[in-house]
Amino acid sequence: MNDMDNHVTLTVNDMEYGGWKSVEISADLERQFRTFKLDITWQWPGQTVDQRIKPGDPCEVKIGKDLVLTGYVFKAPIRYDGRQISLTIEGSSRTQDLVDCAARNLPGQWQQQPLLNIVQDLAREYGLTVVNEITETARLTKHTIVPGETVFQSIDRLLSLLRVFSTDDEQGRLVLASPGSGGRASDALELGKNILSANAPMDFSQVFSEYRVIGQQKGSDAKSGAAVSEVESTATDLSFKRRRTTVINEGTQLTFELAQQRAQWESATRMGRAQTTTYQVQGWRQSNGDLWRHNTLVRVKDPVLGFDGDMLISKVTYSLSAQGSVTTLQVAPPHTFDANPTPAKKT
Repeated sequence: MNDMDNHVTLTVNDMEYGGWKSVEISADLERQFRTFKLDITWQWPGQTVDQRIKPGDPCEVKIGKDLVLTGYVFKAPIRYDGRQISLTIEGSSRTQDLVDCAARNLPGQWQQQPLLNIVQDLAREYGLTVVNEITETARLTKHTIVPGETVFQSIDRLLSLLRVFSTDDEQGRLVLASPGSGGRASDALELGKNILSANAPMDFSQVFSEYRVIGQQKGSDAKSGAAVSEVESTATDLSFKRRRTTVINEGTQLTFELAQQRAQWESATRMGRAQTTTYQVQGWRQSNGDLWRHNTLVRVKDPVLGFDGDMLISKVTYSLSAQGSVTTLQVAPPHTFDANPTPAKKT
């Protein structure tokens, strides 16, 4: 492995820019767009800046030959004093438009459609394609855009109901993600070998012993409205010792099956989030030359925190500073992201 394998290049208007003094590039399974921040400094007087990079320019970011982000520049501030000029370039994936911009489909209502069809329609309005990694979902009775909501706010209401995560990929496409679809990391995270530091908040404040999901379902010719209008289901976390109950009022049309699945998902996801841990390792690549990637499984051996098994990398950040290159990895139990987790067993 040579230095060019970790050379960060920003391509804007067919021009490649490198030589960055500091770098931060992040990708997150639970975030809809990747971000980057690159800095460079010149000494002056005697040198001037020919700024060819402007906010709004389409761009690509690569580490070595690996494409890691396709999107747009959104900030390009310049700072200077009597000794030097500093230029910072910040940007994000194309999918940030879905988070920032209003859902504008007309008539803005879908009936008896699966999740993928609705998401594709919403994303298409901003010229974005959707990569589907999940199995076909149940058809939704009805989905309606709320006036003023963004594209992602509309999508997110569906994701919560159907227990699906969406993110982006290196080409700037929206991904309905299957947890672990990135495969398995070749290296383990192991205390005493490659772990530089760890941070485990172990925050169980949002974990409960009982999760009640309530909502409504419309009646039909076969079923009277009174018989089916109220929907409720409960999941119990038997590993939690004292009674703590939370009620989730689902605003979207609900079925008894979806209510039960949502309750079980809330139980597993909240317990998993409480165990989310952040590790730092030296360098951006594993021993086989592959970049550390999010949405991949990794073996974690950490006797201090009591981990010895597979975790899912949910977020990865590549950073470069005066201290060298470091990868920050956020990991959580795989069931945190499973659409149909196995309920906790009583011990």
